[in-house]
Amino acid sequence: MNVFEKLSNGWTLSMNSLGVLKANKQLIIFPILSGVSMILIIGSFIVAMFASAGWDMDVIHEQGTVVHYVLAFLFYLINYFVVVFFNTALIECTREYFNGEVPSVKKGLQFSMSRLGTIFSWSLLAASVGLALRMLQDNLGSLGKIITGLIGIVWSIATFFVVPVIAYEKLNPFQAVKRSAALMKEKWGESLGSTFSFGLLRLIAFLVICVPLFFVGMMINPMLGIILGALGLFFVMAVSSAAQIIFISAVYHNMNGDPVKNFNEQFAENLFRTK
Repeated sequence: MNVFEKLSNGWTLSMNSLGVLKANKQLIIFPILSGVSMILIIGSFIVAMFASAGWDMDVIHEQGTVVHYVLAFLFYLINYFVVVFFNTALIECTREYFNGEVPSVKKGLQFSMSRLGTIFSWSLLAASVGLALRMLQDNLGSLGKIITGLIGIVWSIATFFVVPVIAYEKLNPFQAVKRSAALMKEKWGESLGSTFSFGLLRLIAFLVICVPLFFVGMMINPMLGIILGALGLFFVMAVSSAAQIIFISAVYHNMNGDPVKNFNEQFAENLFRTK
């Protein structure tokens, strides 16, 4: 299978993922819950920082580097934990759907609860990597930004399939990265195609949904325009995030030999056949 076929398959799988989401609209609740949780977490961190500094911006800038790094680590840890928790629940719901069952949001959340220890362990590793990259960027100037940018890209690629791996395989965080990287090596073309496809779809949705909402709101009130535009962007990101997790789940389960019959018949018969 050549590069163009792999990229084409990535596009087809992306469209199929959106089809699964359309057939199971309740699954959008997971990225929405994740997004709302992150907004609340960011807000709580900002309030805590200002409160600890007596609501004085100058005091915040004068706080020690150690304090900033501790807060950054805690933020990364909570961020990764929340995102992976809800993505794990979504992964489990897609598994149910691929098996011919009716996906249950409740069962998805219960499954994530059963994997709390694994999710937390992974979040610790991811937060540590995030903090290390942040420290490199802060201490190496422009060179640090280039280095951390490259490392960040490699890390994102290597951990592309990490959520289903930690959800279903009894591996420690380091083994999970190795396993995810092995999966990515085998299906890099489809994954790259899906990443490009979802990026393109996000851009189109932004232009079709967010921009009109913003200008319509601006005609009534500037603040309303900002709110409508932000809500539109939130919706677009939630849909694309859910669809991408569905794609990751479908690829993972297919490669493991699990049923994906409700994804697409062509998926099982043609798209991942070794050529």
